[in-house]
Amino acid sequence: MPCVVVAALYKFAPLDDFETLRDPLLACCESNGVRGSLLLATEGINGTIAGSRAGVDEVLGHLKSDVRLADLSHKESYTDTMPFLRMKVRLKKEIVTLGVPGTDPLKVVGTYVKPKDWNALIDDPEVVLVDTRNKYEYRLGSFKNALDPETDDFREFPKYVAEHLDPKKHKRVATFCTGGIRCEKATSFMLDQGFEEVYHLEGGILKYLEEVPEAESRWEGECFVFDERVAVNHDLAPGVHSLCRGCREPLSPEEVASSLCEEGICCPYCAKDLTPELRRGREERHKQELLARARDEKHVGREEEIHHEGHKEHKG
Repeated sequence: MPCVVVAALYKFAPLDDFETLRDPLLACCESNGVRGSLLLATEGINGTIAGSRAGVDEVLGHLKSDVRLADLSHKESYTDTMPFLRMKVRLKKEIVTLGVPGTDPLKVVGTYVKPKDWNALIDDPEVVLVDTRNKYEYRLGSFKNALDPETDDFREFPKYVAEHLDPKKHKRVATFCTGGIRCEKATSFMLDQGFEEVYHLEGGILKYLEEVPEAESRWEGECFVFDERVAVNHDLAPGVHSLCRGCREPLSPEEVASSLCEEGICCPYCAKDLTPELRRGREERHKQELLARARDEKHVGREEEIHHEGHKEHKG
């Protein structure tokens, strides 16, 4: 039985004093051996943490002791090894960045749909199903017949809506994302744009995979996650995808076998952009990683982890 608990969480809540929450939260995580990354902003909290059962429960208890976060919910999965290198608590303007001032899920938000009711909704031919995640996530897996906005960043989603969706034509729109947070912002934005019926998958893909049997599932492929596991399968176990240590793109086994893929250096997605200077930097970093591995140590290096839904950090 895997011994590391991974908890993905978020909650929109008015946290006007969010700056003062950082240090006590970080101290609680570190004292309980919990790693990961959390974002705090005036609009709430978002992130993923990992640790022992007792450690994760202590941190969740600490968060819920704040009355504004008392009903905080989270999604759990399990793994054999710690998927994070350190613990970080960051202060941000938004806990998920859409970049549209005034969009507030606390004021208006789409209709939540339980995982058990999701299949019936998306099987309706009148429903337009939209994946609000980015194209590198969609590439690994998605719901059957879902539209891919082909975005590199969630901030591009409003442009996609303006160019491809029409509130007069698309009367019923269903959205989904990894854990649910992007859909809170997406559906709030779409309602502000005049869409009448907008739905989103409560708890996101992770909750759907947890609750819906694979035999009944409409999900195809793996689900990208924001830690070193890269992706999880329908059982929420680590999948077959790995990560390019050069550009941070997720890679299938076939892409790893490509002649354009060099461990720690480049992959089919970044090989064409590899300048001599960039190659030297990546070769040195990979050398340090191999030395650390030989010493059975973690090589932290630069800030290059992927932690938050909607916040993929590319480091070239």
